[in-house]
Amino acid sequence: MSFYEVGQIINTHGIHGEVKIKVITDFADERFQKGKLLYLLRPDKELALKIITVRRVKQFYLLSFENYQDINLVEKFKGLKLAIKEEQQQKLTDNNFYHHQIIGLKVFDEELNEIGIVSEILSPGANDVWIIKRAGRKELLLPAIHDVVKKVDIASGSIIVDLLDGLDD
Repeated sequence: MSFYEVGQIINTHGIHGEVKIKVITDFADERFQKGKLLYLLRPDKELALKIITVRRVKQFYLLSFENYQDINLVEKFKGLKLAIKEEQQQKLTDNNFYHHQIIGLKVFDEELNEIGIVSEILSPGANDVWIIKRAGRKELLLPAIHDVVKKVDIASGSIIVDLLDGLDD
């Protein structure tokens, strides 16, 4: 079963089982709602947790879970990731993709010459930057913008890009 991380428990908060969550999702308001189900990714197996309270404090969320309203029960959760199952993912609009769909795809230029494989995605600000691993050459940093990324074909596992002047120096 596939799980996708949406947050990490970074600390407890108070004595009633609240935990402080560092957000790792673009859909925090939808993911962290009362009644929603999250999965705690433990080394041995995942644990299903139903959210019963939600508060937002600055860039963090404070959550508590059904049957875990005591600090002693949630203390052991610190540092662990919270995830959702694949079927809980939002449907994205056309030409929008989840990172896990892009990582691992082969990248080609417009003449269909293979450039490399997307190994990682950075989100430094205005747009994502794809790190392309290349055989025998240093990594290529590609901005994920319409001028560069011409076509993403998840089914065939390929991406067509236009290497604008200065991108591959």
